Amino acid sequence: MSASDDRRRVHFQSPAYLLERLDAVADLFETDRTDLLVDAISEYLEETAADDSFQDLVARKYYDDQIDAETVSELLGPETAQRLRLLKADLDREPFDLDAPDDADIYEGETDTVDAENGSEADPDR
Repeated sequence: MSASDDRRRVHFQSPAYLLERLDAVADLFETDRTDLLVDAISEYLEETAADDSFQDLVARKYYDDQIDAETVSELLGPETAQRLRLLKADLDREPFDLDAPDDADIYEGETDTVDAENGSEADPDR
């Protein structure tokens, strides 16, 4: 069993009617409520992680330094976390100090043009 699969005891308050329903379902499947709760939580977390709005929220929080890369990896998976790390590095980098483009002719000599309607070279004598 890996460290991430180690079980921990969790105590929480739940409405009695939910526990009664959970126990009834557990009896039908011949399992216990813990297994059903773990399955339900796992399914919820997978569905949530796949939701675009949740991914956007995680990305915004990460870019604003409200959560760290490890948390992103736990929430969205290591591949998405790596992608966000690379994007954040690009965003944090200083922009290149480039001169504004000028109107100089970048082509030397004559250039061919293409007639967009039929895809052939246009006749320059027309």
